Amino acid sequence: MRRTDTATLDRQPTTDEISDSAIAMVDEQGTVLGWTQAAERLVGFPAGEVVGRSAALVLPSFEDAAATSAFVERCRAHRGWSGTTAVRHRDGRLLTVSLRISMLWGQDGSIRWLVSVTDIRRLSREATNGSVRESLLTRAPIGIVVRDPQLRCTWVNDTMESHDGVPRGRRLGRRSADALPAVRTEAFESAMRQTLRTGTPSVHEFRRRLSASPRREHILTASFFCLQDGEGQALGVCAISVDVTESRRAQERLAILSEAGTRLGGTLDVMRTSQELADLAVPLFADYAVVDLEHSVTTGEGAAVHIGPTGERLPVFRRAGMASVRNGVPESPWACGEPVTVPLAPFTDILRTGRPHLEPVLRVAPGSWTEQDPVRARKIHEYGMHSLMIVPIRARGVLLGVVQFIRTEDPVPFQEDDLLLAEELVSRAALSLDNARLYAREHATALALQCNLLPQRLRGGTAVEAASRYLPADLDIGVGGDWFDVIPLSGARVALVVGDVVGHGINATAAMGRLRTAVHMLAEMELPPDELLTRLDDTLVRLGAGVLDARDQLTAVTGATCLYVVYDPVTRKCTMAGAGHPPPAVVDPQGRVTFPDLPTGTPLGVGLGTSFESMELELPEGSLLALYTDGLVETRDRDIEAGMDRLGAALSEPGLSLEDLCTRTMATVPGPAPSDDVTLLLVRTRSLGPSRVASWTLPSDRTAVRSARRLTAGQLSEWGMDGLEDSTGLIVSELVTNAVRHSTGPIRLRLIRHQALTCEVFDSNGCLPRVRHADTTDENGRGLFLVARLSRRWDSRPEPGGKVVWSEQDIVPSPARGHLADRPERPPEPAGACPARAW
Repeated sequence: MRRTDTATLDRQPTTDEISDSAIAMVDEQGTVLGWTQAAERLVGFPAGEVVGRSAALVLPSFEDAAATSAFVERCRAHRGWSGTTAVRHRDGRLLTVSLRISMLWGQDGSIRWLVSVTDIRRLSREATNGSVRESLLTRAPIGIVVRDPQLRCTWVNDTMESHDGVPRGRRLGRRSADALPAVRTEAFESAMRQTLRTGTPSVHEFRRRLSASPRREHILTASFFCLQDGEGQALGVCAISVDVTESRRAQERLAILSEAGTRLGGTLDVMRTSQELADLAVPLFADYAVVDLEHSVTTGEGAAVHIGPTGERLPVFRRAGMASVRNGVPESPWACGEPVTVPLAPFTDILRTGRPHLEPVLRVAPGSWTEQDPVRARKIHEYGMHSLMIVPIRARGVLLGVVQFIRTEDPVPFQEDDLLLAEELVSRAALSLDNARLYAREHATALALQCNLLPQRLRGGTAVEAASRYLPADLDIGVGGDWFDVIPLSGARVALVVGDVVGHGINATAAMGRLRTAVHMLAEMELPPDELLTRLDDTLVRLGAGVLDARDQLTAVTGATCLYVVYDPVTRKCTMAGAGHPPPAVVDPQGRVTFPDLPTGTPLGVGLGTSFESMELELPEGSLLALYTDGLVETRDRDIEAGMDRLGAALSEPGLSLEDLCTRTMATVPGPAPSDDVTLLLVRTRSLGPSRVASWTLPSDRTAVRSARRLTAGQLSEWGMDGLEDSTGLIVSELVTNAVRHSTGPIRLRLIRHQALTCEVFDSNGCLPRVRHADTTDENGRGLFLVARLSRRWDSRPEPGGKVVWSEQDIVPSPARGHLADRPERPPEPAGACPARAW
């Protein structure tokens, strides 16, 4: 939107913009005094046949003298007339036209009439933009000035004074430069001379400020016509102007809003949308604009701020977008992304009411809010900020932020119509920002959910070294249904798991979280892989049935695949079972890749009730295991066999680190965005040699406890762990005593030194123990209570032919546990006694 302090020609006319209205000037008796080329084109009469004759020649309605006299009186009373009538063509035809008659005043008070005529049929076929035709044919006020060949004003109507503020008396007999000394009029006079010279009408647009309202700019459109006398010579030039300020500003506002519709909302990035809003406002109707968003909108976290009373504390805002007519936006004290300090006033009222703030004249005055904000006050002085609008960004009662529009270079202050435009513009941006806010909140929630569900650090202990990669198919949200885990088990063993829930996005993530939790709970029960998958399948079927009963189909898990592997670094044995999942890749230390012939099994949750089968491998130390989901090896256009070949080729580099192997393997995923979630878990196995493991077989009699304590003390001394002799001796005593009491057959004792000290006791009784709460008078039942106090954790697990009860201690004793004195050995009870009572 251009602004200027002087009247200037904004642009030269085009052919389509030149008015085709026929113009004629008649005196009070109805005699034609001036004629135009457009009039000749319309009715066919040349100037020589019309000038000096009665207007009734072309206006049949003027042939009745009495009716004409009455009509003239009505025109005098109303300063003119407009309507529809008929005109006579030179060939005798009658044309229906729109007619407008305007009264003109001369120096001696005489009156002339300017008659403008346009063919209605032509008007209906052509657009009227850029001309004054629509004003000539309606009651809209138009300014008319008739000038002689020397461009002195000879005739003028009353409306013209409202266009340029020049009274009739000061205008008549003078040129434009004399009547408007403060305005540069060379361009107008040049255009009028050209019209006099060629006889061709022209149309121009200019902008002007009136002395009555110097801060308001007016947009005027002027058409110049050459009036000819009876000889066809130039009698003068007629300038017809119309104030199109409101219509043009409306067009400009519509253009801005139309551009806003195409430029805003193309992204779900709140920062980018804010910058687009600032860029749109400058320089269309502001010289400097900033967009400040409420903190939760930019982060997707925290409670939303609602429109209403805010108390003494204002929300935290961050600068999200800014634009200026000056390079680098020096007006802004803050960069994008930085927190912004806002003064209590006027922001408090804006946030409380949700209404915008208009300050047409912005001053730093004593007691004003600007004076209380030294940073802004300095910028206002430095860059000449003189007019301000602050518009809140709100959607559904939630405050998203505020936008400030400021003028510095443009001297015209903001007005109410500018505020309406700004509100409309901000409201359109608010829809995009609200969508972006909701997306950011959902995205943050999904990422937080994913981060909390997937392991942040893989704990392989002394059993394995691990690394992983995860690439969701939904890159926008960044979450999916794949999961992986490394779960420490007792005896330095570790469980490796990878799974894939059907579907993508946050619902699949939620389902994955439920499955991962179930796997952790079942892993804590130390179940073998096949039994664990069976329990997991039953759990998933029950969960799915419960969701379906609740009529919530969105979160129902329709199926999942899973691979569960347990690796024992003492025996270097790896036991695995799968549920509809591809087998792992096994790479030996020399780089040879194999895929075990693992029974596939059925996917989890489909309700077939089938059992799962395990297989066992013995792995050399330093072997590589690759667990993955099918998104890594299978695409829509490539089968899984080709994908597994690519995977094997990527893994056959034994010298690379796990991180490098992960990067190398993920590079085999075709395309920038996978069609399915991709998960990769790589582990390199370790082993615990004989120097870190000690095991003994004990008889199931009274001597077992004493032997177990003696062997344990000797082994701890050999390992340099004498500080644990007392506590470990008590643990071994309790576990072996219970094994003697409740089982038959040999008892095996094993000590494992890894990240902790593990004590394991195997017996042939398959019943798993539980802690008893013994009364003060009971002689037995406190054994496992003592074990729990002395251990950082303890439990039991089923083994073929019986069970293992194990206990773990920190290598460095925990001060919190204290130090218990030795206890005398408990005498064993008869074999076969109920474990639930004795333990």
